[in-house]
Amino acid sequence: MEKMLKIDGNLAVQPGERRVITIAATEKTEAVTVRVAAYARVSTASNEQLNSYAAQNRYYTDFITAHAGWKMVDIYADEGISGTSAEKRDDFQRLIADCRRGLIDRVLCKSISRFARNTKECLEAIRELKSIGVSVFFEEQKIDTGTMSSETITAIMASVAQKESETIGSNMQWSYQKRMERGEFLTNTPPYGYQLVDGDLVVDEEQAGVIRQIFHQYLTGHPRKEIAEGLNKAGIPPCYGADQWKVSSIYHILTNERYTGNALLGKTYATDTFPHKRLKNKGERKQYYVANSHPSIISQETFDKTKALLERRLSVESCAPKDHPLQKEIYCGCCGAVFKRQQPRETEYWICYSRYESKEKCQMPSVSTETVEDAFCRLYYKLKHYGEPILSQMIATHLEIKSRRMLWSLDVIELNKRIADLTSQNQLLSMLKQQGLVDSDVFISHGNAIAEQLQKAKQEKSRILEPEGDQTVQQTQELIDLLAEGPEYIDVFDVDLYGSLVERIIVEDSERISFQLKNGLRLKERIERMKR
Repeated sequence: MEKMLKIDGNLAVQPGERRVITIAATEKTEAVTVRVAAYARVSTASNEQLNSYAAQNRYYTDFITAHAGWKMVDIYADEGISGTSAEKRDDFQRLIADCRRGLIDRVLCKSISRFARNTKECLEAIRELKSIGVSVFFEEQKIDTGTMSSETITAIMASVAQKESETIGSNMQWSYQKRMERGEFLTNTPPYGYQLVDGDLVVDEEQAGVIRQIFHQYLTGHPRKEIAEGLNKAGIPPCYGADQWKVSSIYHILTNERYTGNALLGKTYATDTFPHKRLKNKGERKQYYVANSHPSIISQETFDKTKALLERRLSVESCAPKDHPLQKEIYCGCCGAVFKRQQPRETEYWICYSRYESKEKCQMPSVSTETVEDAFCRLYYKLKHYGEPILSQMIATHLEIKSRRMLWSLDVIELNKRIADLTSQNQLLSMLKQQGLVDSDVFISHGNAIAEQLQKAKQEKSRILEPEGDQTVQQTQELIDLLAEGPEYIDVFDVDLYGSLVERIIVEDSERISFQLKNGLRLKERIERMKR
């Protein structure tokens, strides 16, 4: 008799017979609760926008609670501030922090322009949230970052949002420009000596006294450094929110026409590129001079005399030789500032510019020119007689490291991943264009951006893989050849040798000075005769 197989007491199959039997689940999967938050933002602090802010809060509360399986975490909302930078939005930062703590699974936002108007910050936030399992859904664009392809779409839409922000910024700049033309816009930040009351500059008598004192002292022979030190010793609060009075702040006051009751508008301007940077106007944009725009602190005569004296003193200072071989060559190892040349008597020496402005700012002692030149002569002797083996070993080590990098370089691996990712984005963009999901302008602009990034990534990869891309070996060999042809020793400073060997000098402390060679190698020498 043929044996029969049974399952749960039921006749199942004959031996050799193929049959599929469904085994019912004994337990049901519990519904997963999605923790949802919403982010809302309005652009200005007007009453109308504040009403919109309240409406968004009500809308998202109703929207989230109406969805089964959704649990509302919180409504995050920023009001009355610019959206061009995430750092200015407190509730946005709180949202990101709560996501990092694992309190949120999904974020709702009306549109990308509400979430961010800066492409870089938008993508950084989305990438971080995506990496910790948090998705963002933009209602207006119907974009869900939980899908793999949404990030590229987000990049496109964020670019559009950024363009909108640039347009708003341009409109604001245009508004400021028109107000300056009519003489209606003076400043958003009052200069030291004034307060801004209802858009008008009003004299602050206490600070105005300091302004008059500065002009008087300068006209009676006191240098700017001495004036700054005197104000610091007197405990007078510094201007412009600084921690102390500096030579530069005294110069700014002495050259500010505002103290005569007149205003030169358009001294600086914002760049058209995004994010905007404020630059000094050197003739690139129009300027406007408004006479008698506000109360004066000093007379025009005093200002003109000060200007003439300042120009004469600066002219004398500029008469110092500008082609000194050590000028802009010596740097402070403590604060990084360049050393300033001084020669009060017979001895020429160099002092850290930060210390020149204030002894409290940097404690690095000054160094004489003779000390630096003697140290270089000793350095040259050591390089000439003992440097060749060290430099040759440096070449061999560098070539070995570069060879290993070429064989298995993390940099190259990352660049390969980036090239592949950009190529995928380009393909996806073409697919979206074919499906009519993006218009031609966005397709062209974003396609050009991807192409540019691809080119840079490929160039960077070539630079890493090609030995001639690195100049260290060539520069080191040039140093070896130069030393081989040079004299056995030098007892006086040789300008040509110094310029060929040394990139810069760093004063480490009162006992040591470093010479950074053209190939990046940094060598120390002991120094003497330090002056304070």
